[in-house]
Amino acid sequence: MTPAEKYINTIKNKKVAFVGMGVANTPCAAFLARHGVEVYACDKRDKEYIGQEICKELEELGVKFSLGDNYLDILPEMDIVFRSHGILPFQNSWIGECISRSQKVTTEMEVFFEYCPCKLIAVTGSNGKTTTTTLIAKMLEREGNKVYLGGNIGKALMPELDTITQNDIAVVELSSFQLLTMGNLINKPDVAVVTNIESTHLDHHISLDEYVDAKRNILIYQNQSQRTVLNADCDYSIGSTVYHDMRYDVRGQYYEFSIKHPVKNGAFVNEKGIICFSENGKVTEIMDKNDIVIPGEHNVENYCTAISAVWGSVSIDTIKEIAKTFGGVEHRIEFVREYKGVRYYNDSIATSPSRVISGLKAFGEKIIVIMGGSDKGNDMSEMAPYILKYVKLLILNGATADKIYDTVINSEGYNESGLKIVKVETLKEAVEVAENEAQSGDIVSLCPACPAFDQFKTFEYRGREFKRLVNSFGE
Repeated sequence: MTPAEKYINTIKNKKVAFVGMGVANTPCAAFLARHGVEVYACDKRDKEYIGQEICKELEELGVKFSLGDNYLDILPEMDIVFRSHGILPFQNSWIGECISRSQKVTTEMEVFFEYCPCKLIAVTGSNGKTTTTTLIAKMLEREGNKVYLGGNIGKALMPELDTITQNDIAVVELSSFQLLTMGNLINKPDVAVVTNIESTHLDHHISLDEYVDAKRNILIYQNQSQRTVLNADCDYSIGSTVYHDMRYDVRGQYYEFSIKHPVKNGAFVNEKGIICFSENGKVTEIMDKNDIVIPGEHNVENYCTAISAVWGSVSIDTIKEIAKTFGGVEHRIEFVREYKGVRYYNDSIATSPSRVISGLKAFGEKIIVIMGGSDKGNDMSEMAPYILKYVKLLILNGATADKIYDTVINSEGYNESGLKIVKVETLKEAVEVAENEAQSGDIVSLCPACPAFDQFKTFEYRGREFKRLVNSFGE
């Protein structure tokens, strides 16, 4: 019996609703419908927004739709409700109402973790988790493993229960939204990684404490034989109470990583710039950090994180090969093209000041930056000194243009910086300004500091539009 069949047997003759038809719930609704489950798709948006072809495919599988302003009216009739990962329990009263009616409210990731039969490596953190998750998967695949990569990285994994076996490896990126209600992780995951913790997503979580506590769920259910990987350079005690320091909550074997100093167990960069691994008093040199082809110290850190997660399961040759050939994840300082001597990079994922800082420092010179988007409540002041140091032309667009502008011009050193700032309405206008102002030898980076929701569905849509605009130069 497959893991999928085991789960389907527990929900026979149940009515199942998916609330929020996005990248996770849509394939999961199809998955359950194919197994004969009575499925309802609920969304405030219409079929045009969800996608006519997607809706047609679901309807052919027998999925029924509840859309528009009254899309939640169907819920009292349901037995099981899957919330979209972005729909948080304490901000949506209907979730509490479902629970009060004794309906089960869950997510696709909770089901996957419960029924996944193989080794699980889970990665979370405020920054770096997607690149780290991808690196881990690539290293394990290069060693000949069948790897299932998904989660917050953009792929639902519950449908993979049809094919996944105990000999495979699941590598999963988890957001705070996914982890918030994941209390079914007994003896899971086999490897838990927390890249770092910073103050972010405060526009969605009711408090910083809730955000940090959600992240803690990734490691507090592990056992002593499993591995926990934390950042030796990070303060995990942000929040109002000291117990949030995750180092006190480690249940598994404790590994660290650092780009600043040696660690007892884990990967680090030594004084010569060599990435090493230390374990039980033995230090092994792996490679020069300059062998990593994707730019930036934050990517050196991502490699140290990934190495700490997979050490013992992959060879040094594999680690070095991936470092020299992996060109980066889409929308993360992704090279787009060179046009008239100007190099263009898509860093649309940089939706927080800390990501912006990493993105600006990666090039080691003054560049042209396109910035702005929707406001998620971040304090922009922490990135202002780096803008003054690493940016020569700042092109602002979108809902936060004025907020960023005011922060920068009121920062110490602005008058002496020589920074030029241009404000426009849209990303299209920003790209046009960049093309007109850039000279041969310049670097232009889309490094927004903000989410994309003022102009686009997601940061991916924004990044792809940026690439389309840049690739259209000269047509």
